[in-house]
Amino acid sequence: METTDAPELVSKKLEIGTLLLEQPEDGKTKDICQRYAFIRRIRGDGNCFYRALLFGHLELLSQNDRAMQNFKDKLIQTGNQLLLAGFVGSSFQDILNTFVSVLERSEANHQESTLLELFNDKATSDSMVQYLRLLTSAYLQNNSDFFHHFVEAPSLKMYCTQEVETMAMECDHVEILALSEALGLSIHIVSMEGGDGHLTNHTIPEGANPSLHLLYKTAHYDILYQTTHLGEPS
Repeated sequence: METTDAPELVSKKLEIGTLLLEQPEDGKTKDICQRYAFIRRIRGDGNCFYRALLFGHLELLSQNDRAMQNFKDKLIQTGNQLLLAGFVGSSFQDILNTFVSVLERSEANHQESTLLELFNDKATSDSMVQYLRLLTSAYLQNNSDFFHHFVEAPSLKMYCTQEVETMAMECDHVEILALSEALGLSIHIVSMEGGDGHLTNHTIPEGANPSLHLLYKTAHYDILYQTTHLGEPS
């Protein structure tokens, strides 16, 4: 399980140059700083992928009322995925309601400070992460003919119970693919892993043109912002 001393679950946007303070001689870090303007830190508590994906996506949607409404409608419909996978409605309805209420507050107030406040309230933030984990599990199980080839476990159901639904368990590629498909999202992941001195880029799904960029480093995800994206830090 990853850990960090970061005081917030989601930080304010920071100048990308803060990366150079950590690793000033690292060529990959310099490449990141040339391509991106800002970074938003996510607490390394094992839930960072889910939290980063969701905050980054809602931040983009907060500027577009129609897109936010469409996402809210889609999210409500995902409850059917969970029911199809065998989850009982009473086991997830409360956290789905919390999730929807966050979207409604974001619709009513376009201020980034509101989204930050909601995501840094641990109970609210963790409820949304838990729902994403259940949705990921449900999507994997509902499409088991495809996904069972990619997990190393006695059964896909066991994998989902132990590795996906449990809070603070780190996210693997199969979960990223499943969740992006379940929500209809595209993601660009910039990875600093590997010893060849070059960044590795992953776009999910392949061929998409995503507006959400995540930085992957040492089993951890943060949010990246391109130079022309969302203006000045706030």
